[in-house]
Formats: sequence, C-alpha cells, structure tokens
Amino acid sequence: MMRIITGSARGVRLETLEGEEITRPTAERVKEAIFSAIQFETEGRRVLDLFGGSGQMGLEALSRGASACMFIDSSEEAIALIKRNAQKTRLSDRCRYLVSDYRNYLRKARGREKFDLVFLDPPYAMHAHAEALRRLLDGDLVEPDCLFICESGEPDIFEGHEELAARFETRKTARYTHTYIHILTLREDDDENGTDQREL
Repeated sequence: MMRIITGSARGVRLETLEGEEITRPTAERVKEAIFSAIQFETEGRRVLDLFGGSGQMGLEALSRGASACMFIDSSEEAIALIKRNAQKTRLSDRCRYLVSDYRNYLRKARGREKFDLVFLDPPYAMHAHAEALRRLLDGDLVEPDCLFICESGEPDIFEGHEELAARFETRKTARYTHTYIHILTLREDDDENGTDQREL
C-alpha cells in the first residue's frame, strides 16, 4: 500500500489501479530516497507530474509544501484515481488534472505554463524522457531553477542525444535494482560537469 511519507498528509494511504503494469507506482524506498535528496527544495514549487499514474509523487510534493501540481496522464482511469487520492490527502485545492498524451499537453501548454519541479516517470517501454525533456525546454515551460526528477529503466535517459544532455547538469544518479533515478537541473553556460553517482 502506498502512503504519503511526510508533511501535511503524512501517513495517508493512497489507492493504486489493479495491475502494476498500468501505473507501475514508484517503490517506497525509491520515493523516500528522492524526497530525501530534495527535502529542502519543494516548498512553494509549481509541480508538473507528466505521467501521473497514481499521483503519489505530485501529492507527496504538495504534502511537503509545493504550491500547486498539474497532473497529466493519458488514462482516464488514472486521472480519476489521482483525483480520489487528492481528496483523501485533502490536497485537491492545489491540484489540476488533464487526460492527455504528454506530447499534446506540452505542445498546447507552450506560453501558458511554467514549472519548477517536474516528475518524469513514463512507462519504461516508451523511452519518452528525451522527447519530454526537449519539449519542456523548447516550449519554455520551466523556470531556470527547475528540478527534474526522472525515473527510468535505462541508465541513459537522453538515449545518446549529446546535445540535449549538454543542456542539463546531473545532480545525482542512483540505481535500485531495475530502476534508475536521475535528478537534473538546467546547466548554466559556465557550469562545470560534475555528476555525483551514488545511492541517494
């Protein structure tokens, strides 16, 4: 059973859809590691949970003080689940939801949205990280201090696209069995490459 780890909704249990292949919720240990790494950086952030699933990542951020979260998922069933979980956590007043393919949403959001915390946890078989990251940047949808939390089944979320990778600084990378977690920030022109690869 998933739960909110800490914050205003601490301990609230969340629903998940039948069959983990539908939403493949982030493992508790992985979620704890992610939020431990960014625990002082969630307050006041505007969150995009682009592959919402159960909504647990965006809701955890809201519980820890994020100001708002946009949940996107191509499944109507998943969005309905996220709404139920938001109501259970009493965080629904800071939530927005949309049933949409991620490409369509990012195209339509150009010039209308700005985020500074983005969760990217697509189905591993989609290999969608590189395209999603490129669309976020090219659509001017993120603030300069944006944090990108990427969960994948492969070590290279950029899929060999060196020009795209050069636009990011990898703050931390960790592997948990078959899951890779990458915490990225936007690279400044004078930043030096410094990847910290270890257990979060």
